[in-house]
Amino acid sequence: MRRKAGLILLALAVFFAALSPLLRWYAFPRLAKVPAHQYQAMVLEAKDATLLDYGTMKARKVSKVTIVQTLKGNVEASEKIEKTAGKDVVVWDGLSYVVGPDGKMVSKIPERYIFDAHTQEPVHATGEMVDGDPVRREGIEFKWPFLTEKRDYEYFDAQARVTAPIHYKGTRDFRGVEVYYFEQTIPWTKVKFPRTMPVEGITPESVAETGTTRWYTTVRRFWVEPLTGAPVYGEEIHKEELRGGTLLGDREKVTAFAGHVKMREDYIDHTVDLVKSNRTLVLLMTSYLPWGFLGLGILLLSLALCLEARGRRPADPGPARAAEPEPLNA
Repeated sequence: MRRKAGLILLALAVFFAALSPLLRWYAFPRLAKVPAHQYQAMVLEAKDATLLDYGTMKARKVSKVTIVQTLKGNVEASEKIEKTAGKDVVVWDGLSYVVGPDGKMVSKIPERYIFDAHTQEPVHATGEMVDGDPVRREGIEFKWPFLTEKRDYEYFDAQARVTAPIHYKGTRDFRGVEVYYFEQTIPWTKVKFPRTMPVEGITPESVAETGTTRWYTTVRRFWVEPLTGAPVYGEEIHKEELRGGTLLGDREKVTAFAGHVKMREDYIDHTVDLVKSNRTLVLLMTSYLPWGFLGLGILLLSLALCLEARGRRPADPGPARAAEPEPLNA
């Protein structure tokens, strides 16, 4: 029985020791993915911002500009693309909706972002667009890969329709969560006018006829939780200008928008709590279970060897038999 128990423990030890790397290097990359149906909303604010009054075509200081960003998973579109892509695909239909202090719309820019559910690499398919214009993204957008590394990444800028490096700037603590800080600077770049303008009757085509152009620059900052690849906080130092043309009269340029855009406090708290919860799930797959199974395998192996050693120990000698007396010679 002792030998049989030792063989069972040895088999279990091999099983758990083999399961440890399989869970980390085989199962995790296949199980960790962004759900296709995910929906998220984010509210950002730029307080004491500068905003263009299209009625007077003059820039004015305002108390606050609000940006509502939504990302909605399009399950039907993702399933359709998966049939030809041969991989798990997520389709996010996004909308950036900007309103002034009076609650009136300043701009709204829709986009469709298609990416690999596991790696977050872009997947090029029909429907990929920004504000109705077809685009071909390179690099990430919105989310970093699972197990984000301490290095620079390529990040897609939807305003300029370009991909540029976003630089790793170090490890920081953000409200009790260890994060990687990334920063990207987009220099002054000529960009398109939004298809939906804030004043009725004004269209991008009518503005283009005046010779006036739109320019944009930003410093983009993200604090990213590395295990999940999810930003827990983000902000931008954002500037837009209109330049030249008869629309501005004798002025060379006018500020269309300038402000330090930050996440609203209640959305920061919600995001941090959500990321902490998802972080625990990733740790379970990448650390807790693999190391736990490896430790269990070593323990079972030790028990099996102990039983085997005890089984091979020689038996204790029995009691000595008393010598029989020799007969006396007569």
